[in-house]
Parts: sequence; C-alpha cells; structure tokens
Amino acid sequence: MSKRLTKSNLPILTPDGSFEAYLLKIRKFPMLDAAEEYILAKNWREKGDKDSAHKLVTSHLRLVAKVAMGYRGYGLPVNELVSEGNIGLMQAVKKFDPEKGFRLATYAMWWIKASIQEYILRSWSLVKIGTTAAQKKLFFNLRKMKSQIVKADQSDLLPEQITEIADRLDVKEEEVRSMEQRLSGHEKSLNAPINSDTDEGEWQDWVVDENADQELQISHKQELDKRQTLLNKALNILEDREKSILFDRRLIDEPKTLEELSIKHKVSRERIRQIENRAFEKIQKEMLDMAKQEKLITAN
Repeated sequence: MSKRLTKSNLPILTPDGSFEAYLLKIRKFPMLDAAEEYILAKNWREKGDKDSAHKLVTSHLRLVAKVAMGYRGYGLPVNELVSEGNIGLMQAVKKFDPEKGFRLATYAMWWIKASIQEYILRSWSLVKIGTTAAQKKLFFNLRKMKSQIVKADQSDLLPEQITEIADRLDVKEEEVRSMEQRLSGHEKSLNAPINSDTDEGEWQDWVVDENADQELQISHKQELDKRQTLLNKALNILEDREKSILFDRRLIDEPKTLEELSIKHKVSRERIRQIENRAFEKIQKEMLDMAKQEKLITAN
C-alpha cells in the first residue's frame, strides 16, 4: 500500500496569523501515552493506516512549535519555521519504528531540527552569517555556548566570553559580536508562559530529551550519507563547466563571486548566473528522480 503524508489537512500558521491562535488550534489535538503511540505507529507502519499517521503527526505539532520558537531570533518568519518543522515531523513519522524502544518525540526532534536548519541555510537573508563552515558552526552553537558560560542575570557577552567562544569555534571575535547582535533581543525564555491569559504551562514543559541515543545518531548520519550519495551521482550529469561553476558557487565553504568566475571562464557575470541556475535545476531534478527510484520518497 502506498503511504503518503501531506500538510493539506493540518492547521496552518499564516504569515499574518496569530501564533497564540495557532497554539490554541493545535492544543486541541490530544497527546498520546506510550501505549497509544505504539499502536498507532504499528498501524501506520504495517497497514499504511492514514488516520493513525495523522494522529501521530497532530499530537506532536506542539513539539514543532516549541522547536520553531528556538529559531525565532534568526530573522525568518515563524510561520515558515513551523511549516518546515512540520515537514520534518512528517518525515519522522514516516520512518519511525516503534519497536526500537524510544518515543516518537525523541526521534522526531532530529528531523524537525534538520528541516528547520536546512530552511535557514537556504534563506539568502542568512547566507552572510552562514557562508563558511566555521560561521555555520557559530550560527548554530552560539546560543548553546552562551547558556553554558553566561550568568543568569547577565544580558550581554563580556569581552573574555567573546574571546572564549571565538577560540572554541575557530572564528574571529568580530564575527561572534556580529552574530550576537543579530540574534540578541529575540530569544524566548523557556520559562515564559505559552499563553499569558491561560494556564497552559511553560515552554520548557515541551522540552524532550535531546540526548538521542547512539542509534538515532546513526540513523541521522545514514540519512545525510544518502543525500550525499545522491548528490555525487547527480553531479555526473553535468558538463564540466556546469559542474565547476556549481561547485565554486554552492558546494564549497567560501563560494566564489560571479566576478571571479566571470574572469575564470571568460564570460559575463550574467552568463555565470545562468549556468549556475541551470546546473542547480538539473541537479535537483536528477536527485529527485533517483530518490523516487530508490523509494526514498514517494512518487507523485
């Protein structure tokens, strides 16, 4: 039986919609105890029961909202963060095996975060703070490191703390200051109430154990390895110049500028842009086709 999950029948957080109103909608879906979750997961995995899958997804929409809130200070619309997180949740439900012994929330955390982070890195508004590997590391680790070294009553990083973070993450102190300025002022305390008008608890009530066991880490790495394998195979369909330009523009830590590649290939910058976009579209289509052939995703 073909098994597909879609967002079409899930509550939607629109760009101009109230986040609190969205929370009220998704909190109407009941939480599941371990036994209920196990039965639903078995029904979905073995029988392709869509109603069971729907209940698994809707019961964890609050988890997605909580995770999305953790990325709210990164300058992107919260509705987009939630939408991407929901995609990750559906991927988790699709692959979840209840026989492994852990709860769906723990397993789904990987997928939700990965989906949101990939969306962030795809967003051009944040490319400047996520270009090099070191900057990406800073982007995703600054908050965690702050929580480890900054006192509870301290709002700004001290000079010595900036130096410590820069040394540990191998970036310049100025990059730490710049990133801190971008992300400061937007963080939501996990101790803040979900809704000040109702007694719905605090955001920290939704936190699950993020120290996923080794098996989950292996599963996540295997997924990344699959994507890398697809990319490597897809690159073979490109002509040498297309491959060179795509690699220099999108697949290295410090991408070359259009001007640099214009000089290298002796064509205009606009021509470089055209070749890059065409190569990227070809790669996307090829990877999608291969993923369908290998049944990594379902065909439309």
